[in-house]
Amino acid sequence: MNKVTDDILFKVEKPARYIGGEINSYNKDKNKVDIRYAFCFPDVYEVGMSHLGTRILYYVLNQREDTFCERVFAPWPDMEKLMRENNVPLYGLESKDSIGNFDFIGFTLQYEMSYTNILNMLNLAGVPIRASERGENDPIIMCGGPCAYNPEPLYDIADFFAIGEGEEQMNEIMDLYKKYKGKGKKKEFLRELSHMQGIYVPSLYNVEYKEDGTIKEFKPLYEDVPEKVTKRIIKNFNEVVYPDKLIVPYTEIVHDRIVLETFRGCTRGCRFCQAGIIYRPVREKKTDKILEMAEELIKSTGYSEVSLTSLSICDYSDLKNLIYKLMEKHEKDKVGVSLPSLRIDSFSVDLINQIQKVRKTGLTFAPEAGTQRMRDVINKGVTEENLMESARNAFESGWSTIKLYFMIGLPYETMEDVIGIADLAEKVVDQYFQVPKNVRKKGLKVTVSTSIFVPKPFTPFQWIPQIKMEDVREEIKALRGAIKSRSINYNWHETPVSYLEAVFARGDRRLCDVLVKAFEKGAKFDGWSEYFNFDIWMEALQESGVDGDFYSYRERSYDEILPWDFIDVGVSKEFLIRENERAKKADITPDCRLGCEKCGVNVKLEGKCFEGALFNQVQ
Repeated sequence: MNKVTDDILFKVEKPARYIGGEINSYNKDKNKVDIRYAFCFPDVYEVGMSHLGTRILYYVLNQREDTFCERVFAPWPDMEKLMRENNVPLYGLESKDSIGNFDFIGFTLQYEMSYTNILNMLNLAGVPIRASERGENDPIIMCGGPCAYNPEPLYDIADFFAIGEGEEQMNEIMDLYKKYKGKGKKKEFLRELSHMQGIYVPSLYNVEYKEDGTIKEFKPLYEDVPEKVTKRIIKNFNEVVYPDKLIVPYTEIVHDRIVLETFRGCTRGCRFCQAGIIYRPVREKKTDKILEMAEELIKSTGYSEVSLTSLSICDYSDLKNLIYKLMEKHEKDKVGVSLPSLRIDSFSVDLINQIQKVRKTGLTFAPEAGTQRMRDVINKGVTEENLMESARNAFESGWSTIKLYFMIGLPYETMEDVIGIADLAEKVVDQYFQVPKNVRKKGLKVTVSTSIFVPKPFTPFQWIPQIKMEDVREEIKALRGAIKSRSINYNWHETPVSYLEAVFARGDRRLCDVLVKAFEKGAKFDGWSEYFNFDIWMEALQESGVDGDFYSYRERSYDEILPWDFIDVGVSKEFLIRENERAKKADITPDCRLGCEKCGVNVKLEGKCFEGALFNQVQ
């Protein structure tokens, strides 16, 4: 590390964020590689290091002898200030070299409110922010991740977007790049890259607008550039590359444990959930494979906790067997197993008690809505009875702390549905007091959290207006007033962040100017309440001549061309329309495992739903 950086680190909070050199990180001879890649997570180290996709792709790229992939995170404002004062450019953690000299700078787009950090990181590296202003000698900027499913607000920031799963695609991109490297042919590289499945190069497309501001036409500029960009999926998920070692940080991170991905996709069909659509079809890893991976990672990291992850972990077809085998094998070494939030209808006390043998974890349930009508509108597929049974089982088994997650501002919601959240929480408290005193544990605490619903692309609610900010405040006030029990703790957000999230989630190319202007006015770390400044964004929208309400509060018609319509996720628009119409009537669509609902994914992507899965757990 250079002297100036050493001097700076004495003055910042958490210097371990910036030093690199952790166990299992890569340190290659940079003179012996052809490609240098900066993998950037546009948030602070603790958040980025917890992200599984980053860990997987870092490993994939470094498996190549010709490529050196380094990690880069957004420096916290104290570090950024000192870097700017001392002319220290943004650097890769592994080599400490400026990423402005790398071949690629890649960003993962996990959250719309991290976009200003992308601009700030490019600026810190001395790289022009706009793709249209970068030359041959500047790095190529690529973006991927869930927010890349609407890439348009970043159309003049990234040179290209990778849509879908990247484990195989990354290698294909690097192979193609080697053909062009050093020849001064960036445009030719991007043109040929656009022929690859899952790649979108915005500069090769043109958008025209109608007088009312909606899109008139979106089309490629050249005949060889595809009109539709089809997402990439991994077909053989059991054999896909997965790290046999994970970096062990020197400082605490958000998810400081081994994370094992059990399957991708989800069959539940919750209508608010973008991930449930974009990650279809469902593909599982076999139990033996997961056990083998767990063994390797426990040895190579020394972690004492294994977290099993997926969109709906209780739907893994062999979950009981997997947990029992993991516990049987590693319990003696005090290695625990944890599960993310549980679906109420598949809560198994036996299973959780098995996990608790090593370490007691908190219990989190996500009913999402307070009334049955509302749960049917969003197709949650769980009942009040499910929650009461789960809560009672938990209290009888020695839990006294439960978290409940809900959303407010859902489509077709009434105030009665909002008050239903308080009623439901009070009923959970009643369940506790129905358990005999000598059985239940003392100190009941039920935490109710509400977040504001944001309509997202590729969901049945992509056409729906977002709830207005003043209405959110009314709902929160009513809910606070309706909660009577002292055992219930209510956490809520009434910040205008969700308004901007909706603007960017469903935005088009005109948002790019707004983003640049907000950054120039000082916007960054917008996902962190202490740095979010709504006034900056309002000024940026006004000065760019863009109406934020057009994107957040406007209902779209089914025949409108949406900014992301050129992307094919495998699920048909007809299916999404059908689901929104069912939502209006509070009609439930059954889990895909009970019968195909013809969403189109197994036709369009030739992917078999439930590949490798037994799916013997449907209730």
